Amino acid sequence: MKRICLNFLIHQPFRLKRYRFFNIGSDHYYYDDYANESYVRRMSDCSYLPANRVLLDAIREHKGKLKVSFLISGTALDQFELYAPDVLNSFRALADTGCVEFIAGTDAHSLASLVDKEEFARQVQTHREKIMTHFGKPVSKVFCNSNMLYSNDIGMQIEEMGFQGVLTEGAKHILGWKSPNYVYCSAVNPKLKLLLRNYKLSDDIRFNFSNTGWDQYPLTADKFVHWLELLDPKEEVINLSLDYATFGDKQTAHSGIFEFLYYLIKVAIKRKFAFCSAEDLLQLPPIAPVSMQYPISWTDEERDITAWCGNELQMEAFKKLYDLSERVKQTPGTKLKIDWKYLQTSDHFRFMSTKLYSTGRRTPYNPYESPYDAFINYMNVLSDFSLQLQKVAVPVEKVDVEALQSQLAEKEKELKKTKLLLDRLRTTIAKAMSDNLEEEPVKKPSRKTAVGKPAAKKAIAAPKTVKSKA
Repeated sequence: MKRICLNFLIHQPFRLKRYRFFNIGSDHYYYDDYANESYVRRMSDCSYLPANRVLLDAIREHKGKLKVSFLISGTALDQFELYAPDVLNSFRALADTGCVEFIAGTDAHSLASLVDKEEFARQVQTHREKIMTHFGKPVSKVFCNSNMLYSNDIGMQIEEMGFQGVLTEGAKHILGWKSPNYVYCSAVNPKLKLLLRNYKLSDDIRFNFSNTGWDQYPLTADKFVHWLELLDPKEEVINLSLDYATFGDKQTAHSGIFEFLYYLIKVAIKRKFAFCSAEDLLQLPPIAPVSMQYPISWTDEERDITAWCGNELQMEAFKKLYDLSERVKQTPGTKLKIDWKYLQTSDHFRFMSTKLYSTGRRTPYNPYESPYDAFINYMNVLSDFSLQLQKVAVPVEKVDVEALQSQLAEKEKELKKTKLLLDRLRTTIAKAMSDNLEEEPVKKPSRKTAVGKPAAKKAIAAPKTVKSKA
């Protein structure tokens, strides 16, 4: 029986307001509240809420035969809490069915895994805690990084944090002739299983569903399930990983996308496909190891990190941001740490990309006129943030940790020697005093001497007179 794993990814960044050079040093609030609230409310009404209703109806109808996995970024959860609490309630209703799992991710939807292991681990832990707080259940044993970023090095970090599997892109330049429809494992850490996204089938829904110029238009549930039936019978699982905004936003309700989702589930179950969660796939043995020496992602045709670190503007902003990392760790201010988190969101660097501008297109929902405008706005914000850190943070000096540890070890040896000598000296002194007391006993007073009367004094002889010779 083939398994279908539906993975839905949800993310919303905190968009920055227009922040000019003259704001630096005087205005310390960086966010466009109106744009953030408007966008989140629009996405909630046109996409998240109706899609959740479809899934909830399908789960109840099929009585436990449907399982779904969600990755919701920490910044999206924060904005739902601020602007769309009804969305959080609808996800709680899904969680209460027991058929929905929440995959672990990064709190800030950041690129920290590329440069800062400590910050990466901190964000993952914060995201775990948020999922438990909002939905009352622990995160999955499967991890999905921001934008599905993954490499051998990142995999080592993920395994150290206790995860057993990773959801990432089934990139063609990595797999070659191999199919993404199996469970693989990391070549450097075989304990870590790799669940690879079938990007072709996923993107047919995500991008081509309403494309009238597509040679397979229109896409129906029957046609899609038939494609799944044509796959090699040995292929075990199909990972369909989609931006949840596909339903109702990228593909509008008028296109019939919600009906497609409902009937896709219905037809697949009727034709004996099993819907499982990402964590369920960990029970399958891996068929082969896969090595990913350089980071991959699910973005653009290259499936690499050039969408965020592909030009000088992006690299300059990225470097300046993480140069502040050590200083942020020293600051006691809660507000600055919140700003630090939101400034790490990968969207800020995506807006600086020049890749789509070369084709005459812009990144969807990019509020800037050009990559240069995005860069200038971000760097102005970062300059003010850096000034605020200088006022409150303890200066951080580079210290040779190994040298300090060596000095500490030497000091400890000296202290032990000194203590040993001191103990020996105390023992010697105590023994000497004991011996002295035994050799010189205290004399008792004479019986003839009356108590309270002074003893008689001896007469002092007068000196003899020496006669001189005549």
